[in-house]
Amino acid sequence: MEHTSLRLSLPPEIAFDDALLSSEVLHQLQLPKADFTVQLIRRSIDARNRNIKVLVDVQVYENGKAPSLISNSFAYKNVAAAAEVIIVGCGPAGLFAALRLIELGYKPIILERGKDVRSRRRDLVAITQEHTVNPDSNYCFGEGGAGTYSDGKLYTRANKRGDVRRVLETFLLHGAREVSFFDEHTHIGTNKLPGIVAALRETIIAHGGEIHFNTRVTDFVVDGGEMRGVITQNGDTVLGKGVILATGHSARDIFEILHHKNILIEAKPFAMGVRIEHPQELIDGIQYHGAKRGDFLPAAAYSLVCQVMNKGEEKGVFSFCMCPGGFIVPAATAQEEVVVNGMSPSKRDSRFANSGIVVSVDENSWKKYAASYGALAGLELQKELEKSAWLAGGKTQAAPAQRMMDFINKTTSSSLPETSYIPGLTSAPLHEVLPEFMRHGLHQAFLSFGNKMRGYLTNEAQIVGVESRTSSPVRIPRDKESFEHLQIKRLFPCAEGAGYAGGIVSAAMDGEKCAEKWVEKYG
Repeated sequence: MEHTSLRLSLPPEIAFDDALLSSEVLHQLQLPKADFTVQLIRRSIDARNRNIKVLVDVQVYENGKAPSLISNSFAYKNVAAAAEVIIVGCGPAGLFAALRLIELGYKPIILERGKDVRSRRRDLVAITQEHTVNPDSNYCFGEGGAGTYSDGKLYTRANKRGDVRRVLETFLLHGAREVSFFDEHTHIGTNKLPGIVAALRETIIAHGGEIHFNTRVTDFVVDGGEMRGVITQNGDTVLGKGVILATGHSARDIFEILHHKNILIEAKPFAMGVRIEHPQELIDGIQYHGAKRGDFLPAAAYSLVCQVMNKGEEKGVFSFCMCPGGFIVPAATAQEEVVVNGMSPSKRDSRFANSGIVVSVDENSWKKYAASYGALAGLELQKELEKSAWLAGGKTQAAPAQRMMDFINKTTSSSLPETSYIPGLTSAPLHEVLPEFMRHGLHQAFLSFGNKMRGYLTNEAQIVGVESRTSSPVRIPRDKESFEHLQIKRLFPCAEGAGYAGGIVSAAMDGEKCAEKWVEKYG
C-alpha cells in the first residue's frame, strides 16, 4: 500500500496528542503500529455543540514512504556579483522578495529603517516601560516588520495570489513548527517569529544579498520616468536596476515623499476602531458552550461582522486580528500618538483575549481633508484619531479605555478591569473621543455581537483605543499584469504599504510576485 487517506471525528484529548492520534488511526485501519506512519493533513475543531469534536484528515504510509513536508525545491544561488535590485523594507514582503530574487539569480539590497530583531527589543521595552517611541524602531518598523511582533497568523484567503504552500514551506525551512501545515488557523506565535526572521536574514546574506539596518529612505532617484535608486537619511545614493517598495502600512513619510514628488498615489478605503479585551475564560465559555477548555483545546477565538446604517450610509463593522490568549501592545510610530494592536505567544496562554473591532473608513469619512490633502486625506484622519487617543490617555503611551457597557450607556468608567496592555490604561469617555461615524458603528455592532455571542456584551470587557493601523490608507497604483507602477518605470509597489496585501502570508506572496515580475521585464 502506498498510502491510505482517512477522515475522523475525535475527542480533543486524542486529536491533539500525536501518539494517541497515530494509535487510533492504525487501530481503526487494523494496521500494525510498527509498520506504518500516520501523517496529519488537516485538523479543525467542531464546536457546534457541547460535545466538542476535532475533525482530522490523515494519510497513512508504509514506513519509509511518507513524503517530506517540504515539497518545493529552494535553489538559492550565489548572487554576490549579480545585478542589484533595491528592496525598501524588511518585512515579510521584502524578505520573500529577496529570497525569490536570489533563486532567480539577482542580488537583493534591502534597506530597512529599523533595527535587527535583537536590537529592536530594547526599543520595544522603551515604549512599554518608559513611554518613549523611537520613530524608526518600534512594533511596526524593524526587521520582520509589524508581523514579527504579532500573532504570527499564517493563513490567508488570498489563495489565488500566489503559492501559499511555498510560503509555509519557507517558514518551515527556517524553523517554523510543522503545525504550519495542518491546523485550520495556523499561527507561529510572537515568541517564535524573531528567530525565524533572523534565519531568513541569514539565508539572504549567506547567498550574497545585502541587508542594511538603520537605513531610512528619504528620497527617490527618478530619471526619465524611471526609478533608478533611492537616497538615505545619511545622504547616500543607492542605485539599482529597480526598486521594490515594501515599506508596510505605517511608512507615512514614504507616502508623503511620493505625493510631494507627484508620483501617483491614491487614497483607499481602510478601517479603524478599537481593540476589545475579554477574559479568555469568558470567550472559552461562550465558544465551547460552557465546557471547560481543559488541557487539549486551544484558547477559543471568534470572528464577527455586521452591517450598520448611519445617516443613510451602510458601514461594515468587523473583528480584526483576533488574538486568543494574547496581549495588547503599543503600535505607535511617533511620540504624540497612541495606537494599539494585538499579538499572541505560540501557546496562547495569556488570561486575556483581544481583538480589533473596526469600522470601515471611506471617502465620506475623510471628506473634510480631501481638498487640502488629496490622496493623503485618509492618512490625515488616521493621524487625527491617534492624536486624540494620545491626549485622552494623558499624553503618554497609556491608552484610553472604557468598559464595554459603559461605552454603550455613554458613561465614563469609574474603574477598569485588569489588562494585558503593559503601558497601562486611562479611563476615558471613548464615546466622545471617537468620531461620530465610528462610535455609532461600534455601538450598533456591539449590540449585534452580543446577540450572536451571548455573554460577549459585558462590563467585564473593555475597549481600548485606538486600533487604527489595520491596513494602508493609501494605494500606490500598479499595472495588474506587470505589477509595475502606472507612471514610474522600474518601481514595483508591494504588499501592505502599497495596498495589495493584508497579512504575513499574503505580503510574502506579493513580495515573491513582485520579484518575479521585475525579472520578467528587466532581468
